[in-house]
This record gives sequence, C-alpha cells and structure tokens, in this order.
Amino acid sequence: MDAGRQQPRHLLAFAALSASYFAHIGFFNPYLPLWLKDLGLPIFTISLLTSVQSVTRVFAPYAWGALSDHTGERVKLLRFSAGVATVAALGLWWQGGPLWLAIVLLVMFTHTSSMMSLTEAAMAHLVAGDWGRYGRIRLWGSAGFLVTVFVAGEWFDRFGMRHFPAWAVATLALVLLATLRLPDVREAAAPRDAPREPVWPVLRQSAVRWFFASLFFHVMAHFSIYGFLSLYLDSLGYGKASIGFLWGLSVLAEIGWFFVQGRWMGRLSMPRWLWLCGMVAVLRLGITGGLGNWFAALAVAQLLHALSFAAHHTTCIALISRHFQGRLRGRGQALFTVTGYGFGGVIGVLAGGALAQRFGFVAMFGVATGMALLATLCAWRVLTLERTS
Repeated sequence: MDAGRQQPRHLLAFAALSASYFAHIGFFNPYLPLWLKDLGLPIFTISLLTSVQSVTRVFAPYAWGALSDHTGERVKLLRFSAGVATVAALGLWWQGGPLWLAIVLLVMFTHTSSMMSLTEAAMAHLVAGDWGRYGRIRLWGSAGFLVTVFVAGEWFDRFGMRHFPAWAVATLALVLLATLRLPDVREAAAPRDAPREPVWPVLRQSAVRWFFASLFFHVMAHFSIYGFLSLYLDSLGYGKASIGFLWGLSVLAEIGWFFVQGRWMGRLSMPRWLWLCGMVAVLRLGITGGLGNWFAALAVAQLLHALSFAAHHTTCIALISRHFQGRLRGRGQALFTVTGYGFGGVIGVLAGGALAQRFGFVAMFGVATGMALLATLCAWRVLTLERTS
C-alpha cells in the first residue's frame, strides 16, 4: 500500500491515541487532588504529590526524546511506556501512605510524561506543517478529555472518590490498546558511528531562548489552574458536577479551536500568536482569581482556554518544528515539555501550594497572573526579534 493511502489510517490511529491519552488525563489531573484530599492529606502534601508529574517532566521527556531521535523507534517506545504505566497504576489500590503514593506516581509519570513529546514529534512529522490537519487530530484528544471529565465528575459525585484507582487502570489500559493499533512506522536509525547532531547551536539563538522563557512563565502560570482549580472551586462551595462542567467547558472551547485553527493560524505569524495567547492568559487568570464567586465569570474564563492553551499549544509546536528539524525533532519536543511542564510545572505547583496554604487561593491566582504577564513580555521580545531578523 502506498504512502498516500496509508496516511489516513495513520492519522486515525494517532487520533485514537490522542483520544485515549487525554481521556486518562481528563479524569486523572482534575480529580487527583480531590482523591488525595479524600484520603485526608493536607493541601501542601497534595501539592507535593501532584508536582511529581512535573518533576518527571524535568528529566523523562528529554531522555526518551534523545533515545527516539537515535533509534527512530517512537512507536515502540510509546507502547513500552503505556504498558509500564498501566502496571504501575495498580499500586494506587494499596493505601501505603504519601511515600508509597509518591513512588507509584513517580513510576507512572516517568512513562506517561514521555508520551506527549513522542506523540507530538511523530505527529509534527506526519502533518508536515499543515496545522489544520494537526488540529483535527488533536481535537480527538480534547474530546476524550471532555468525556471523562464530565462522566468522572458525575461518577465521583454519586459514588465518592474510592473508585479513583480503578479509573486510572482502566483509562491507561485504553492508552495501551491505542498504542498497539499505531502503525509500526519509524525513522531511519542513526548509524552507530555517526556523530549526534548538537542541539546547542539552536539554543544559542536569541529568539529561541526568549521563546523558552515565555513558555516557562506561561505554563507555570497555568499550573494555578491545572493543579488547584478543582480545590479552589471546592473551597468556594461548588459541587463536583459543577467543577466537572467548568473543566469540560474549557475543553469544549479547546475542541472548537482545534477544529477551526486551520483557517486562523496563517493570519498571524507564530510569534504574534505567542504574544496574543499571553495577553489572553493574563485576562483569564485575573478573572479566575478575582471573580471566583461569579459562576458566569468563571465560565468566560474557561472559554478563554481556546487561546490561552489550545492556540498557544499549536503555536509552540509550530515554533519547535521550525527551529528543531530532522534529528533534533524529538529533543526539541522534549525541551518543550521539560521547560514548560517540567520546570514550569514543578515551580508552579510547589509555589502555588505554598501560596494557597499561607495566603489563600486568590493570592495564588494573583501571582499566577503576574507570571502570565512576564510570559507576554517575553513573547513580545520574540516578536521584535522576528521583525529585525
């Protein structure tokens, strides 16, 4: 079968992986803090445990990315990661205390945190700059997230949080099944005696350094939402179904954007999109922290997810693909994950937990708004460098 006929099947397989992976994330990330709270753990301990995911993103994606660049075996690595994560999730059933949970989460996240960068690298290669087609694949991930965030919210409202471990194992098993359906495509492995293509010449470019600075502050600011929105809404008296609705609303906006982004992304340069998304993030976080008792305002803030996350994500993937090509692709996507969701995530969750525990959630969102402003200023610097180049 020729490549032209195979490609639709390849796209469908990646859409299935995206749907199953984000279906897992859609229940796990919003409700992990609530499950840990249900176990009787204090807020700071919860923040430490939820930060394990970000800690693994400091080292795991780059290691997996470098291995995939060298071997070209991204699909086999995805299958291995999904298998180990599924087995590790069985450990959530044993109540061994915070240390045991930290070990289980460490093993799980070391493998699941690699899956995003490996998948993005493979998808970016497959769509070859067609960001409309990329969006149509990626929206299936958003749809998977939407289904589980709603269904899990209703389930946990009705039956409590005790079934959380079963949800973890079941959703990761779906991810494993999806990886087994991927086409066994690979890039040519590097010859054993071939020198590794260095990444430092790219990182020395001013525009690249400012881009990573913007990414770092932007994602760090958003961890006030990723890590603490559920706890914040719970503290304001919102039920789990309402919390699930607000999470789902943001994903609906995300799906809508990924569906139409092919018509819009070409209208602005990628650095200008980076700056615009930063401005929207400032607005979103300011509304969330300042108007939390007004449900309609929270709904508007969640709808802004279309730009503060979805458009920002595609912009970052496009900029990474522009600067890190060929055998740098896997490491470039890994650096995206390490910088934003690794270092940015670790600092965002730990600092957010400390701020929330001492000064409250509103103060935490105020600081996050300031971080989003810093991201916007860095993005403006990227834009000015593009104009002068």
